[in-house]
Amino acid sequence: MEKPTSRWRHRLPRTPGRWAAVVAAIAVLAGAGTWTAVADDSAPTVHRQDRMMKMNGVSVDTSYFTSGGSQRRPAVLIGHGFGGSKNDVRAQAEKLAADGYAVMTWSARGFGRTTGEITLNAPDAEVKDVSGLIDWLADRPEVELDAKGDPRVGVTGASYGGAISLLAAGHDKRVDAIAPVISYWNLADALFPDGVFKKLWAGIFVSSGGGCERFSKELCEMYERVAVSGKPDAAARELLTERSPEAVADRIDVPALILQGQSDSLFPLGQADAMAKAIKANGAPVSVDWISGGHDGGDDEGDRVEGRIGDWFDRYLKEDKGADTGPGFRVTRTGGVDSTDGAALKRGASSDSYPGLNSGGRKIALTGVRQQTAPGAGGQGGPGAAGGQEAPATGGSGGGGRKAADGLTQTFRNPAGANPPSVSAIPGIGGGLSQLSSLGVGLSLDFPGQYAGFESAPLDRPVHVTGSPTATVNVKADQGDAVLFGKVYDVSPDGKQQVLPSQLVAPYRVTPAEQGKPLELTLPAVDHEVDAGHRLRLVLSATDLAYASPAEPATYTVTLDGPLTVPTAPGVKTAAAALPWWTWGLPAAGAVIAAVLLLTARRRTATPAPDPALADVPLHITDLSKKYAGATDRYAVRDLGFRVEKGQVLGLLGPNGAGKTTTLRMLMGLITPDAGEIRVFGHAIRPGAPVLSRVGSFVEGAGFLPHLSGRSNLELYWQATGRPAEDAHIDEALEIAGLGGALARAVRTYSQGMRQRLAIAQAMLGMPDLLILDEPTNGLDPPQIREMRDVMIRYAAGGRTVIVSSHLLSEVEQSCTHLVVMDRGRLVQAGPVAEITGSGDMLLVTTASEVTEPLVEKVAALPGIGSAVSTDDGHGLLVRLDGAGAGQLVADLVRLDVPVTGVGPHRRLEDAFLTLISQGSA
Repeated sequence: MEKPTSRWRHRLPRTPGRWAAVVAAIAVLAGAGTWTAVADDSAPTVHRQDRMMKMNGVSVDTSYFTSGGSQRRPAVLIGHGFGGSKNDVRAQAEKLAADGYAVMTWSARGFGRTTGEITLNAPDAEVKDVSGLIDWLADRPEVELDAKGDPRVGVTGASYGGAISLLAAGHDKRVDAIAPVISYWNLADALFPDGVFKKLWAGIFVSSGGGCERFSKELCEMYERVAVSGKPDAAARELLTERSPEAVADRIDVPALILQGQSDSLFPLGQADAMAKAIKANGAPVSVDWISGGHDGGDDEGDRVEGRIGDWFDRYLKEDKGADTGPGFRVTRTGGVDSTDGAALKRGASSDSYPGLNSGGRKIALTGVRQQTAPGAGGQGGPGAAGGQEAPATGGSGGGGRKAADGLTQTFRNPAGANPPSVSAIPGIGGGLSQLSSLGVGLSLDFPGQYAGFESAPLDRPVHVTGSPTATVNVKADQGDAVLFGKVYDVSPDGKQQVLPSQLVAPYRVTPAEQGKPLELTLPAVDHEVDAGHRLRLVLSATDLAYASPAEPATYTVTLDGPLTVPTAPGVKTAAAALPWWTWGLPAAGAVIAAVLLLTARRRTATPAPDPALADVPLHITDLSKKYAGATDRYAVRDLGFRVEKGQVLGLLGPNGAGKTTTLRMLMGLITPDAGEIRVFGHAIRPGAPVLSRVGSFVEGAGFLPHLSGRSNLELYWQATGRPAEDAHIDEALEIAGLGGALARAVRTYSQGMRQRLAIAQAMLGMPDLLILDEPTNGLDPPQIREMRDVMIRYAAGGRTVIVSSHLLSEVEQSCTHLVVMDRGRLVQAGPVAEITGSGDMLLVTTASEVTEPLVEKVAALPGIGSAVSTDDGHGLLVRLDGAGAGQLVADLVRLDVPVTGVGPHRRLEDAFLTLISQGSA
């Protein structure tokens, strides 16, 4: 880790000769932008420079992150997901910058503040923009170069951003390493798999881009044409393929870490399989990681994924041969529930090399399954059945007598209008369904008479499916194409419960030329454990909610021609021992509740597992956001992140409406964030979380029984917690609060200051490791405020931590060791009090006469100046440098005829606060 650069001081030159020297030494800044700094005590200060770049006919909104000095370092570009902007990847950028990278983020065409139309990563548009960003990085003095104009650079991003990393590597040879996350290899295969239109995801794709009119004309026309017909044509496939990484498959030859989601019906594991094979064939190192979540939701394993990407870049950009890039293949396996916090239990499995999707095939014989006569929620007796009488599987033509008798030939119908459709993955809530499937709870729907079903005998031993099962069938339709949807269920021994792994289904379009011939069908790739005694059920349905099926009614005949082949990937070994059997099931009542929640599209997220790396950190907040009630785009807190260490007294500052109290209420579990995470000593905060017992708070104001004494009120409060009396430490809390003999008096006789101190003592009961105080000095006179200051300092002196929100800046400056400044819900600056108040980029300019407002505005508009405001008496300026040096500022002030009498760093928190808030409002 590099230490932050030292702060400098500047004194006004006194002689004409020194004036000339200063003016001559001023460096010209290249470009213009806005700089901010984000800091905590565990990492170097990270500076962010925002700028609009003109390139290729559009204005691209960018952010550039660096830390430390001017020494050379590798660069990383981070692309965002479709429908997002550069702000979505800011936290990851800051982490990589703190780890010694020069990091650039940008909003792609049509998103955020970037202009232009969405062209889906066209080579002459979005891909060319990335090359322009690499050109800019090549001119930065702190970026490491492999040759002139060739920076050492890696590219990463999720989904749309992952695709641009692949495309950049194929189109620009200066890219040195990539790490695409839940991305696509061929967009045509993703949206038109086997010639079947993935209508729900395609519609969501277009809507999240802002509507068809935001796309280039040819893309909009293509989408509307396919959406109306329900069938992709050759021109549509060609258009999407030429803008996909597969189009430059033979030119992507850099180290690639491929992270793909198991809960992903948009870009399933097959997309990652194709990219891994192609890049490896070019001779480049490849590692594949199947994460738990995906586009359908679930756990995105953000910290682990970002950590692995960082290690990958350390190895291939920093050339750190000691960096652990992980195994050639890793998969996250989920099973059971942690009884302590309700989180799904996860464990990794790995192998030295990527096994592909067909390793270790086990052949399992199937016979026909009888269908139910009435539909219902999947998992009760058969696909889509809720119980009732069974009917024999219907024999069809062309299957032979034996096959018909065994049910290996079955006839079923595609209903008129393709309704009602079967249900598998549902974009938007599929992740919740997928997570439940890993816990043994199924929710799917297939209608009798609309599918063919084939089932195995009970398995004699467990089978862990890792990859894509395959089956050979013979398909006939009475007219036109047959459109089928294949899936493999895990069926319980009594047949009353079935699970569709990851809620995935594979579509197939069988043309008349292919009908009547053996066809090998590839089923969805999954990682799923099937217990001994369970059966596997292959279902081929005529419809699926997520896809477009022919509207004309048709009759299909399917004959199963051989066993189901299941890949087991024997070289993949689980890191930990198998979990006890009793952790793998959910109570029947829990299954019913989960089904109801999913059917109403309401998800509840499990509490994440504790993070051992943060076990000694009192508070760690990342990407915290909360919207106002009923608002769509007005945030109380937005993308907030900071860290608090033991022994600190941290002041939370900001004007009214900055989001301070909302942040504290989320920290206490009183309200739930819309996004982001709060961890206290490594534990994620949820309402009623056990770790809150280590937190004391004075947030809403304390209510006391006025007729009881101060001590009696505290004892009564502690009794209500149900915790042992000896754990209260009442005397210790009272000693710190300093109430003395007043404890024996009735609270109604207390002054406001005494009530405040009693409230603080109540918050201190149990001597919590983290004490939170919201405006504790409200209503106190100066002597009482000083006493409250001493209370906070004494409490933290024992190695505990205090967070105090206050508007009294002078008191915060005297009592706090660190500050977090907020404005309009966002973090403005964080760091030690001394660093913020004495920051070299905040200067006090004193003047011989009053500075007029037009002159202040001219100073604020100078290159490299973040903000400028008049001092209270009008005889000075508070100036925040934003890339300019003090010498440049002095020269500019002289040029503007500002009657300067002195320039120096200011030392008052009030000045720093006003300057920071002025900048945040600009």
